[in-house]
Amino acid sequence: MEKRAGFLDRLFHLTEHGTDIKTEIIAGITTFMTMAYILIVNPSILSAAGMDKGAVLTATALAGFIGTILMAGFANYPFALAPGMGLNAFFAFTVCKQMGYSWEMALAAVFIEGLIFIVLSLTNIREAIFNAIPFNLKQAVSAGIGLFIAFIGMGTANIIVANPATKISLFSFKGALTAGTFASTGTPVVIAIFGILFTSILLAKNVKGNILWGVIATWVLGMICEATGLYVPNPELGAFSTFPHLPNGIASLWPASISPIFFKLDFSQILTFNFIVVLFSFLFVDIFDTLGTLVGVSTKANMLDENGKLPNIKGALLADAVATSIGAILGTSTTTTFVESAAGVSEGGRTGLTAVTVAVLFIISLFLSPIFMAIPGFATAPALVVVGFLMFTSVAKLDLSDITEAVPCYLAILSMPFFYSISEGISFGVISYVLINLFCGKTNKISILMYILAIIFIAKYILL
Repeated sequence: MEKRAGFLDRLFHLTEHGTDIKTEIIAGITTFMTMAYILIVNPSILSAAGMDKGAVLTATALAGFIGTILMAGFANYPFALAPGMGLNAFFAFTVCKQMGYSWEMALAAVFIEGLIFIVLSLTNIREAIFNAIPFNLKQAVSAGIGLFIAFIGMGTANIIVANPATKISLFSFKGALTAGTFASTGTPVVIAIFGILFTSILLAKNVKGNILWGVIATWVLGMICEATGLYVPNPELGAFSTFPHLPNGIASLWPASISPIFFKLDFSQILTFNFIVVLFSFLFVDIFDTLGTLVGVSTKANMLDENGKLPNIKGALLADAVATSIGAILGTSTTTTFVESAAGVSEGGRTGLTAVTVAVLFIISLFLSPIFMAIPGFATAPALVVVGFLMFTSVAKLDLSDITEAVPCYLAILSMPFFYSISEGISFGVISYVLINLFCGKTNKISILMYILAIIFIAKYILL
């Protein structure tokens, strides 16, 4: 055992990063549990484009495994990868349904996007973009991602819901009681709120593994409520059973074949204008979502050096790029670094051992998918809300005395949850930073690359 621990210490530099095997494994489990929803959601979204749902689930798990292993090997960072939310919706509903392209053509666009990313990563362009973002804006990105994660968590648990009059609002307990659906819709909200408070108490008491224990406790409470009739599953209302289900017995544990979607790339329209528009849309959103996630999570984990740079960022970006192309071959939309990696970082994860743990769980999920699928959204929501708070604390490091710094940071923070996009937050932050400082005569603060980024962002809103 000591020999094995010594090997892992040397391989992942655990002592050097102030961590240990137990911490890294707990961090990995926590990250996986907060992002396991992608195994359910990605097949559901991509099946709308005509793709085989079972095959997509298998491809999702394999893409998560490969991408996360690459992150551990190339960069030794605790970040997890999987097919990204937002990009999968763009893939299915915009490219395939709205624009009328086949999912095979969309996969070809994702594959080429990955190849372009590989070139950009090897030529230091993506690294240069990361380093060009000012220190205050990096802190703002971290805080903005915190609000974004919390927003996702509250939406997942239906604590906040769509409202025609006010766009979003608090879940109506009175309305659920009146409609007679409280046991299916109201109970999960109450359980999620309990989970947030319970996890927060564990956090305040410095309990090791507080976020993971919060997820488990909330899930167990959900099962108790279901067993006693306080929670009544109703798929039509989005309320699913919290207990694992094996519809075909032990055969349910065997992964579906990916043959219906494997290597189904259609390059026949590669030279058309619309293909190029689709390609650059994938490219743009992915590059800045990835950079935003790396900025935010690494800032919170104190991984940046004294110059605000992330060591080994080239390896992280390369892992992301290679995983994107491999994911397309497997048959899934863009594979990218997940913002939920912040959950593991908050648990103390600092090295690739956290990532390896996540990768192993992706493989295990192929054979135990009914168990992982049974983890309800209201059980993982508290983790996202609490992690959101931990990332939002970066706002305390902002220099708000200088308006030319403070306003761009403020706009970046607000944009992420309001526009439901990390890349839009970076876009608004960069554009406002350049314009405000330019017109205030503080051009010495603006690098050439920041000017270029601002122009690109503005052009994106005009052309895409």
